[in-house]
Amino acid sequence: MIEESENALNENKQELILPVLPLKNVVLFPKLALPLSVGREASRAAVEEAIRSHEGELILVAQRDPSVENPGPADLHRFGTRAKIRKVLRTSGATMELIVAGLERVGILEVQTGGAYLRAVAEPMPLLADHSPEEKALETALFELAAKAIERINPQAAEQISRLLESADDPQQTMHLLATAFSLDLDKQQSLLDSTSLKEALKLAVKHISEEIHILEMRQKIVSEAQEEMSKEQREYVLRRQMKAIQQELGEDDPAKAETEELRKRLSETELPEEARKEAEREFRRFERLPDQSPERHVLRTWLELVLELPWNKQTEDNLDIARARGILNDDHYGLEDVKERILEHLGVLQRNPGAKAPILCFVGPPGVGKTSLGQSIARALGRKFERMSVGGLHDESELRGHRRTYIGAMAGRLIQAMRRAGANNPVLMLDEIDKLGRDFRGDPAAALLEVLDPEQNSTFRDNYLDLQFDLSKVMFITTANSLDTLPQPLLDRMEVIRLAGYSEEEKVAIANKYLIPRQLKETGLSPEQVSFPEDGLRKLISSYTREAGLRNLERSIGRLCRKAALRFAEGREQALAMSPEVIVDLLGPETFLPEPARQNLPPGVATGLAWTPAGGDVLYVEATLLPKGKGLTLTGQLGEVMQESARAAQSYLWSHAEQFQIDPQVFSEAGVHVHVPAGAIPKDGPSAGITAAVALASLYTKRPARPDTAMTGEITLTGRVLPIGGVKEKVLAARRAGVKHVVLPKANQKDLRDLPEHVRQEMEFHFVERIEDVFRLTIPGLVETAEPLAAV
Repeated sequence: MIEESENALNENKQELILPVLPLKNVVLFPKLALPLSVGREASRAAVEEAIRSHEGELILVAQRDPSVENPGPADLHRFGTRAKIRKVLRTSGATMELIVAGLERVGILEVQTGGAYLRAVAEPMPLLADHSPEEKALETALFELAAKAIERINPQAAEQISRLLESADDPQQTMHLLATAFSLDLDKQQSLLDSTSLKEALKLAVKHISEEIHILEMRQKIVSEAQEEMSKEQREYVLRRQMKAIQQELGEDDPAKAETEELRKRLSETELPEEARKEAEREFRRFERLPDQSPERHVLRTWLELVLELPWNKQTEDNLDIARARGILNDDHYGLEDVKERILEHLGVLQRNPGAKAPILCFVGPPGVGKTSLGQSIARALGRKFERMSVGGLHDESELRGHRRTYIGAMAGRLIQAMRRAGANNPVLMLDEIDKLGRDFRGDPAAALLEVLDPEQNSTFRDNYLDLQFDLSKVMFITTANSLDTLPQPLLDRMEVIRLAGYSEEEKVAIANKYLIPRQLKETGLSPEQVSFPEDGLRKLISSYTREAGLRNLERSIGRLCRKAALRFAEGREQALAMSPEVIVDLLGPETFLPEPARQNLPPGVATGLAWTPAGGDVLYVEATLLPKGKGLTLTGQLGEVMQESARAAQSYLWSHAEQFQIDPQVFSEAGVHVHVPAGAIPKDGPSAGITAAVALASLYTKRPARPDTAMTGEITLTGRVLPIGGVKEKVLAARRAGVKHVVLPKANQKDLRDLPEHVRQEMEFHFVERIEDVFRLTIPGLVETAEPLAAV
């Protein structure tokens, strides 16, 4: 009676109380059948209860997490399907095989626990249709997708799915059938079951099934392309077999034989020197006798190909038009007159004697002055091929001279390979960074260059791999170096050294306007109308942001300004931008270098000197002060040994001539002297500060200030002679930048004035001296009586 009243109550409220069968990875839709394997104990109990008490009906609900073995109420979705068990198969194990049919969609109101299985209180919740135009459109789209799906699904299942779709009399059944046929993942299937209306479910179905059909089409396309590729490989295989059969019919079935014939033909057509031809023919006969699979055959073939590719007798014709060559050199480089004159001299010699040996030049200078690019200009001016090889850091002598063929993987050296690439026996060959050659247990590359860079020996150069004499005498070798200190003297003796000094500020301005600015404007896509560089702005950039002898940092700074200008225009600027000093400081930030101007007044004990630096020269102030009751000479400012010796020599000279210069001799023994050269963090060395130290000490001992408008450089001896020094151009340009108008130089350096630009010689006065007394007469007024005034140049 109790059970009958409960069923009557359920019918009034349309509620159902049925056993629950949780599903792990699948969703059962209404009006569809589903085979299941039931193995969990609670699930088996639910099935038994459904068969026993509910005429085989139960509720199938998907789990939220398939990995949960004993799901509770919180682990189940809110919507499921009331189903009826159609068939049961009990196996000998613990698994039951079922076929269940979905009856209707139900909403789970409550899940009851406490027994051997879960029970659910549920009520039917069918998806309601609103018969709106949008719903009708979705139904049409769904049926079109169904038709398209039949074409895409594999042929075995296409017929079955087609029959099922034809039997489906409503869009909801079609939707569920397609979701099952495409095996949508669990979340997508459950989303269809969770929909609040038929229209929402149709939207989701159209979306999900469209994605699956797209994926299926892509998969089929990939499979089709793979099959086409396989067909192509099979076709190539068949064609190769056919080609082999044709070659057999024509008697050309041996590829090795064809290769041999090709080498024989090339050997007969190539013009070789007598020695090279004899050796090549001998090696070719060995090559013919070797079996195809012999490793030595490959070695011989590589050697023969190198011999046949080398330009033994091929050479380019020199263009001896001196006016054209001068124009090319002037167009490519500003200044560098010594180099240009030397190349034009060689052209003049070749006009008179076409067989003249090419010079071996060595360009020495600081980085960025144009040493490497000069080689390309020279080759263009001569009309020759150009090859460049960097030898900086080279340790292995075999890299230059090659490896012997007895070694596995042997190859020719870089010189022979460069000749093969050039394709002519008279190229311009540049050996870059020759001062950075290494040396270790593998040999000394510098020693290997002794033969290469000797015009009397390189006509019979023999590479270890080639092992034949190759004439390098027609090659124009150009080497570059930043310093000659590391080069062996025998190697240096073989080269004609041409020094490239740094550029003056005027030269840098001219080069920037002619070369650097147009190049950077082109790189950044700007026009001269948009960005201009006034001369005052360029001078500000050169003096305050770059301190170098060359031009690399200047070009980088110009490039930075152009990039910043390009950004301004990209952000909407329309007005032209002039790189004035103020604009440059605004774009690049504070000045990197602050050149020290000439001091207006010098106290006793301070003298103005000049120093050579890799950045192009600088003004150097030597300061001296007495140390009462001190002893000896103290030197600071990171002075090198030579510079310290110059200061001691200056003090010794003054001590020995104290009476001549009206100095109390007691001061030398009763007080010490401290000599300091500012910029103490920068190492300094060299003998050229000798007369500067002597003037500073003489000014200190006599308490007479030196002239602030006069700078000096020169080496001093204990007898008071002034000896010549180097770097005159760089030192004079540094004095000019600082505003110094008078420069004292050794008499022997008078010849070096010709290296200075004409406008510099006109602006400044130069005084040439032979003895320290002449220096004192020019720099410390009243110290030495002037018998005859020294003439200024």
